[in-house]
Amino acid sequence: MLPASDSDQLAPKGSGIVRPARRPAGWIAPGPQPRTPDREDVWPGPGEDLCYLAGDFRILQRVDGHRWSADDLVTAWYAIEQLRHAPPRRAVDLGCGIGTVLLFVAWAFPEARVTGVEAQDVSFGLARRSLAWNGVDDRCAVRFGDLRDAATTEGLEGADLVTGTPPYLPKGTGIESSKVQCGPCRFEWRGGVEDYALAAARLLAEDAPFVGCAASRQRPRVEAAAVGAGLVLERYRDVVPREGKDPLFSVYVMRRPAAARAPEIEPPLVLRGKDGRFTAAFDDVRRAMGMPVER
Repeated sequence: MLPASDSDQLAPKGSGIVRPARRPAGWIAPGPQPRTPDREDVWPGPGEDLCYLAGDFRILQRVDGHRWSADDLVTAWYAIEQLRHAPPRRAVDLGCGIGTVLLFVAWAFPEARVTGVEAQDVSFGLARRSLAWNGVDDRCAVRFGDLRDAATTEGLEGADLVTGTPPYLPKGTGIESSKVQCGPCRFEWRGGVEDYALAAARLLAEDAPFVGCAASRQRPRVEAAAVGAGLVLERYRDVVPREGKDPLFSVYVMRRPAAARAPEIEPPLVLRGKDGRFTAAFDDVRRAMGMPVER
């Protein structure tokens, strides 16, 4: 995400903020181009902004609400890496929020049909409008409902990829933000990793991966969630916010036992060096996800 600046612009068809592109000279955005419809409702309204995400794809967010973060970026990248050799035809993003992972997957796989599931009405509305702004709502959609309810995901079985970024904190273990969207995005109002794994198990094709993230300290929960859902924790990778710090979160891959490969622990992904700059490894992730990198 990019911070606000004096060069932020009012939306041409709304009263929100359109964040400008900040790119090295000569940089050309990779991936598919958005097909923005001539509709006022896809532009940011009061209290919203429109930010660049992957290539020329953009996302709508509340200025004072939940915003996309490194968790979403790394989870999407990790999921996409699992399937670069065999692009998915259908994918599902559980608890899709404002649609960050969903949009990354839609950008990386232009032929895929991607469906998000979201229970917060504000996030649901933003995600749907972002799909429309990018012109992918002919192959991508968001369903409103609780991912724990099998009726919400009916008809999505046989997915080639399922993703999810569960909240990290059980209810009652901290002070919840009063900001719009933020409480349920950080606290388990509608279940945690166990519920995401169970929902994924209902939807996965026989050899398809479920890719998600969790706080690094929650690995025992992730392992138990896989077992409880009848899946195998195939691999995981810790993500370190800054060199010398403890891991903050981890990304993982689960599969059905018959399709699972030998378990693998991958080396940590360090986002920033001791100097505070993005590492070369994280720059590679950002490049792969259609983001400009200037060293």
